Parts: sequence; structure tokens; C-alpha cells
Amino acid sequence: MRGLATIQLLGLALAMPLRAQAPSDPTSFAAAADVQVLVTQMSKDMKPGQIFSWKRLVQAGTSVAAVEIWRGAGKPAVHPAQAEYVVVVAGKGSMVSGGTLVDSKMTNPNLVEGSRIEGGTTRTLAPGDVFLVPAGVPHWFDVPAGGSLALLGTKLPNPAPAQ
Repeated sequence: MRGLATIQLLGLALAMPLRAQAPSDPTSFAAAADVQVLVTQMSKDMKPGQIFSWKRLVQAGTSVAAVEIWRGAGKPAVHPAQAEYVVVVAGKGSMVSGGTLVDSKMTNPNLVEGSRIEGGTTRTLAPGDVFLVPAGVPHWFDVPAGGSLALLGTKLPNPAPAQ
């Protein structure tokens, strides 16, 4: 009797129309706790004298949001074809943006570095601050001695001009 019931249920299941499956959710997600764990781990892993660390947090296709930790002054930089959207997650420091990049040298197709920025605007950075540096705009981060600055940054491709 039990075997007959199993066969009947199996037959019923096979006779039912299949439901269309919803496409999987392509969203890449990290909770606030995940961000803090990554910041803590990256900070522990940094070597004495190391001023910069970068680690991917979430990714969707070619779009990446990454945690950056700064422990000193970086090199002034420009991303020619990428805007940079950033949220300060920990620490404090400053950013200079705008102006003119001096002694520019292409490091790779997505990065031009220089010796300094002339004529930029200086901003003090603290947790919760948000900024968007447009593609092609020089920017530079500095951190007080003994301090650190943790950022959550996403590079955004520069949209093609409207025609």
C-alpha cells in the first residue's frame, strides 16, 4: 500500500505543470558587520610602513566596491575614464580634489599619478562622509601621522557623451 501511495504521488508530481523559476538575484551584498570585519582584518595584515591596502568587498560583473585603507599620504591620481564614488567608513584624513595634476605619468590605462596637485580643494574626511570624484579629476588622500582612513570605494565607468 505504501509503495502504491508513493507511485501515485510521483505520478501527480509529474503531471503538474512546472512553474517558471524566478531568475536568481544578481545583487552582491555585504552587511555593515562584513565591512567592519574586512577593515579590521586588512588593518591587522598591513605591514609596518605600508601606507595603502585595497581589497574587493562586493562585485557585480566588472563593477567592484572595494575597501581601501590609507595610513599616510598617497600619490595624487586621476582615473581618466572612471568616476570614483566613496564613503568614509572609519578613521580620519583629508582629500584634495580638483586643480591640476603636476608631473603626471600613466601607471596603467585606468590610473595617472603625479607629484602634487596645484589649485585643488582640501576637505577634511570623517566616517559617514560621501563624495564622488568625476572621471579625469585629480584627487589625493592624506592621513595624520599614526592614523588611518578606511574608505569604501566604487569605480564607475565614465558614460559616453550624449549624441
